[in-house]
Amino acid sequence: MWTLVVNCGSSSLKFALLNSATGETPLSGLAERLGSDLASVRVDRENERVTVPLPRGSYPEAFGVLLAELDALGLRRDVRAVGHRVVHGGDRFNTPVLITPEVVEVIRACIPLAPLHNPANLAGIEAARAAFPDLPQVAVFDTAFHQSMPPVAYRYAVPTDWYTHYGVRRYGFHGISHEYVAGEAARRLGRDPSGLNLVTAHLGNGCSVAAVQGGRSIDTSMGLTPLEGLVMGTRSGDVDPGLPDYLAREAGLSLPGITAALYRESGLLGLSGLTNDMRELEEAARQGNENARLAVDIFVYRLAKAIAGMATVLGTLDALVFTGGIGENSATVRAATLARLGLLGFRLDEAANAQAVRGQGGVITSGGVPALVVNTNEELMIARETAWVVAGGA
Repeated sequence: MWTLVVNCGSSSLKFALLNSATGETPLSGLAERLGSDLASVRVDRENERVTVPLPRGSYPEAFGVLLAELDALGLRRDVRAVGHRVVHGGDRFNTPVLITPEVVEVIRACIPLAPLHNPANLAGIEAARAAFPDLPQVAVFDTAFHQSMPPVAYRYAVPTDWYTHYGVRRYGFHGISHEYVAGEAARRLGRDPSGLNLVTAHLGNGCSVAAVQGGRSIDTSMGLTPLEGLVMGTRSGDVDPGLPDYLAREAGLSLPGITAALYRESGLLGLSGLTNDMRELEEAARQGNENARLAVDIFVYRLAKAIAGMATVLGTLDALVFTGGIGENSATVRAATLARLGLLGFRLDEAANAQAVRGQGGVITSGGVPALVVNTNEELMIARETAWVVAGGA
């Protein structure tokens, strides 16, 4: 079944046409800088890449390019469903679901929990429904995989009324990626997923780790919003809950301003004062920039602590999985992280680590507990989940 996968960000639209059974992808693309005069869409088809400007910079305009490409390939009429990545579904969804007006309202109600993501997801759904009004549309939630967490993992130590009336709890994110790489790691290790205890580390501009036991998430580092947990590209990760009050009183900053800074001006960017790109930071650190070096060191320090914490949740650890843009491409981050985790039994294979680049992956340790690089494929996971729903699985 040909499935069109749509993944909308606050200023981007990633798409791919996939065969959910084989993974064949004749068309994919990324529209960036939507909402600006510099918007464009990069289209990959077979062995060709083209870039198309988007003068209006809108989601419908980007979808227009997508439709034109589908027509050019003669595949538009073969699309059977559209699958959407939706970041936050609260505690209402533990599986992907067919999009109905009621589902749209739940996604809208979760906007305060994911203010940068859910509005974009809704914009993508609206544009896709306009482009494909007769096709089933499916929402695949980043939070759904983590709905298997027990209360001891998802409850905060706050007044119970906050939980029962306002849904204040830990939800977790990147679930589509964590679920995919956990399954792929089991396959590569030749193990039954039901008997595996894994820590999966999704490291990109957004970062999280998860404890996956028997194919189910039992804990993760992100919480109520995608701000909790690890140091990220522009997000702070964990800070003292008293920080906003302190800055409001001492610096005269507003709560919205503080929140925006924690989302967009912190993390690797805030620490280094340079960039949120790990590749650029590693190069700057090699050239002696101390702020860049500190940013990388803090990223690794916090990551290693989180991985060790997830290992204690599991009780025993069968493997560690690195994925995401940083996890797949930064041999430096992987090596530095494993160097801090010797007590868990990791022994780095430097040659294997250096060779584990995007598109290849593989085991990067020799003996002891294996650590491996698995290239995530959220689009394929969404296509599979969408096909499952359309076939009557939900």
